[in-house]
Amino acid sequence: MQKLRASIRGRWAVPAAAGALIVLSFALDGLAELTLAANLAMIAAAVVAGWGIVVKAVRALVVKDIGIDLLVSVAAIGAIIIGNYWEAAAVTFLFAIGGALESATLNRTRSALAELVAVAPDVAVVLRGGRQVEVSAADVTPGETVLVKHGAKVPVDGVVIDGAGSIDEASITGESIPVEKTERDRVFAGTISRSGFLQVRATGIGADTTLARIIHRVEEAQDAKAKTQSFIDRFARWYTPAVMVLALVAGIASGDVVLALTLLVIGCPGALVISIPVAIVAGIGRAAKDGILIKGGEFLEASARIDVVAVDKTGTLTEGRPQLTDVVVLGEGFDRASVLHWAARAEAGSEHPLARPILEAADSEGVAYALPERVEPVVGKGIVAAADSRRVLVGNAALLEQFGVVDDGSAARAAEELARLGRTPMIVAVDAEVAGVVAVADTVRTDAREMVEQLHATGIERVVMLTGDVRFVAEAIADATGIDDVRAGLLPEDKLDAVRELQRAGHTVAMVGDGVNDAPALATADIGVAMGAAGSAVAVETADLALMGDNLLRLPEAIALAKRTVAVMRQNIVIALLTVAALLAGVFFGGVTMAVGMLVHEASVLVVIVNAMRLLRRSPGAAAPRRAAVRPAPAAASPFAEAPSPERPTR
Repeated sequence: MQKLRASIRGRWAVPAAAGALIVLSFALDGLAELTLAANLAMIAAAVVAGWGIVVKAVRALVVKDIGIDLLVSVAAIGAIIIGNYWEAAAVTFLFAIGGALESATLNRTRSALAELVAVAPDVAVVLRGGRQVEVSAADVTPGETVLVKHGAKVPVDGVVIDGAGSIDEASITGESIPVEKTERDRVFAGTISRSGFLQVRATGIGADTTLARIIHRVEEAQDAKAKTQSFIDRFARWYTPAVMVLALVAGIASGDVVLALTLLVIGCPGALVISIPVAIVAGIGRAAKDGILIKGGEFLEASARIDVVAVDKTGTLTEGRPQLTDVVVLGEGFDRASVLHWAARAEAGSEHPLARPILEAADSEGVAYALPERVEPVVGKGIVAAADSRRVLVGNAALLEQFGVVDDGSAARAAEELARLGRTPMIVAVDAEVAGVVAVADTVRTDAREMVEQLHATGIERVVMLTGDVRFVAEAIADATGIDDVRAGLLPEDKLDAVRELQRAGHTVAMVGDGVNDAPALATADIGVAMGAAGSAVAVETADLALMGDNLLRLPEAIALAKRTVAVMRQNIVIALLTVAALLAGVFFGGVTMAVGMLVHEASVLVVIVNAMRLLRRSPGAAAPRRAAVRPAPAAASPFAEAPSPERPTR
């Protein structure tokens, strides 16, 4: 009974009632020859189907908006006045059916958003007073311990504090392969446990979860207008009054009221108006399913024009987890342990990403170190620290020069040789003496080369690396990945200048990065792309295009999808304009009636919607599920005999 009531009140109720009255009218006229009753039934059908149309037309007129509803309303009322009851009923009936079909198919294009909402968890199992308590997911308190059992949805964003298991994160990152989770790993609300048992400390609940932010962003993006859509809207505001004027002039000139009313019907720009938004909704929805967030229609269009992609190196082309590879001893009275000690002592007070591998190496080799008394970063050069009343420098040759430390050339040569091997060297100086050189190396992502190849296949002319690292390291990474252009040794403002230079050359530039130092370039680029945005609320909200996972192949997939979406938008515009032109010709040369015109008009609307729905299918060339990471083979042996190097990435 509830389903029956829902269907009666649903989108098909009005077309069903009007259709029944039309059938009744034909029955009364054909079988019982009750012409008056048949006409009344046909008028009733027109009123039932057209009442909502007229109401919307009046409301639009109140806000000075002349749209399709007004054209249909005038045509239907005019047809009733001149006694063409069938034409009035047919026009409103077909328009009502078209509206119901549009609503149903548009809901299909928003299916990605509906699926995201559906995965939002309802309940959570928390530990309270040593007991397991089932509560609403919204009632979990930050800091509480949430239990995630096999097969259950993760109800909150949080950090694993105990246990191990695999989590299906497809709803967040688009990756179909479950991810292994252990202590200190992050988990996200809406993901599903495929094995194991986890205890999770809640950090994000309800609207503060990554899933909620994604849903909010997709909602906004699907409603945001592209430049083409804004143009079409402005065009429709002038086009619709022009059609009314044309119909009036044609009616007066020919003395044929039916001709004027028919022109009103076939001139409806319905397919044209809906051609762009339906493609945008479908394109953004498809992207969301694949773990790609696009900020709105404007950015979807801009992504289709990208011809240069600029990428940061660390954390984008590389894993962002460097390891210590070399310790070169140069100063008298120093050995490997003492060089590593002073390097770790200085880096213990640094937040630089390269500090971690030095500290980890010191810990693993049993080298003791304490916190420095003071640490001062020197932008683009390194750090200077004070420890035990001694000054410690860790950085490049320019840092030594700035603080007056004399190098006889051995440190510069060692650093250059290490850089040629694709490692990042750092010279260590204590007071006025060079102690040695330490070097770290990052791991190139397994899919970095494939990403560059796929970008070229999608029509990207150049892939440019913008990095603050030294040129030798950058060139080694570029050789391994197929990067077209390398710009190394850049400060954040230099990256910004590089993006502007590319734009001045006439390129549409996408900048891909994941760090604060990339922020100016990301903001300046035509499209700013954030990597691994699932763990960053700021990236989800601010990036023009956010890749929720760390799969680099999502980037060429996103650009390819943008190009497909823009192609569909253009196809829809052509379909809409050709339909109107063909109908106008049919009216003036005979053969197209008011009912036929409305039928063709509604058919064209459905055609553009169905054409846009093709975007919901995954592209044949879309990125395959990410492969398991492969540990790189060891590099060639270090040229420094006294500095044995552990396994390092192949470049």
